[in-house]
Amino acid sequence: MLRLINISRKLGDFALKDINLEVSDGQYYVLLGRSGSGKTQLLELIAGLGHPDTGKIILDNEDITKRRIQDRRVGIVFQDYAVFPHMTVFGNIAYPLKLRNEPKKSIAEKVEKAANAMNINHILERNPEKLSGGELQRVALARTLITSPRLLLLDESLSSLDTSLKDDLKRLLRNLNKSGQTIIHVTHDYGDAISLAKRVGVIHNGRIIQDGSVDEVFNNPANRFVARYAGIRNFFKVNIVHENGLSFGVTEHNIRFKLNGVSAENNSLLLVKSDAITISNQEHEGKDLNTIKGKVSEIIPSEFGLEVTIDAGDLFFVNISASDRQKLCLAEGNRVWVNFNQKDIVVINGT
Repeated sequence: MLRLINISRKLGDFALKDINLEVSDGQYYVLLGRSGSGKTQLLELIAGLGHPDTGKIILDNEDITKRRIQDRRVGIVFQDYAVFPHMTVFGNIAYPLKLRNEPKKSIAEKVEKAANAMNINHILERNPEKLSGGELQRVALARTLITSPRLLLLDESLSSLDTSLKDDLKRLLRNLNKSGQTIIHVTHDYGDAISLAKRVGVIHNGRIIQDGSVDEVFNNPANRFVARYAGIRNFFKVNIVHENGLSFGVTEHNIRFKLNGVSAENNSLLLVKSDAITISNQEHEGKDLNTIKGKVSEIIPSEFGLEVTIDAGDLFFVNISASDRQKLCLAEGNRVWVNFNQKDIVVINGT
């Protein structure tokens, strides 16, 4: 297990502040953050490429805070691969073992095993300039894994790959993790977190602002920043009113949300996921159903099919399929109703 305890580090005008984190054995932990959030700096501290100003790094109950990188049993793969251009693929993978003066026979056996695991045994005699991005990434992974690291660190390792290569590498990384390899992967890509992580943290301005399972973090975001990262676009700032024993959240444009059973205070933000909202041509009724009338202002293609923007005073963004659009005869300018259940509302602090 890896534990970070109150880690802080000043880096010019930027600082990592009071980082506390636990990563269990065999976990795939994704640290999600924008450029400049501190995710790479934190990874480098774990690797031993720098040392924190305060705090401790504990790996398998040993304090490795000041230990040299070569003494940590931690492997790191960088975004730019850092493959040696003057060496063959074999030479690159073998390099860490040659530094240890391992016997040639042992090196050859281990290189073959690592290359087979990465499915690159057919390119061992090639030079790096003849390799694709995906092949270079596999070489970098094989070179790191040949040392049997206790912990594998990945720094934006998929960001420069096209979709098909990225999918191949994701499968490889999932299989590595299934075989027992503990992985910490930093990325700005929400899709990577969803498809790889067993646990996820979101880092912003040098602090981890939320940590938990993928479902915990993205279904119940702690704040607007995390919600934005999860692709939630339906935000509504409300004040709470109580009428006849019922609770409502009311926006400045007088949109009223039924909130029975939903705990909220004044100046709360209500979030509703796009895929929790349906569109109808007629008003629906139901005790727990919110149904709000608006006008279709825009229909554009999206990764889910189509995104429909509905102006009800406040804007709603709804994902639908092309077939749903056809059934509804949906066009810009149509008057429609948006419908969603009270239980699909998430409340966060408006500040």
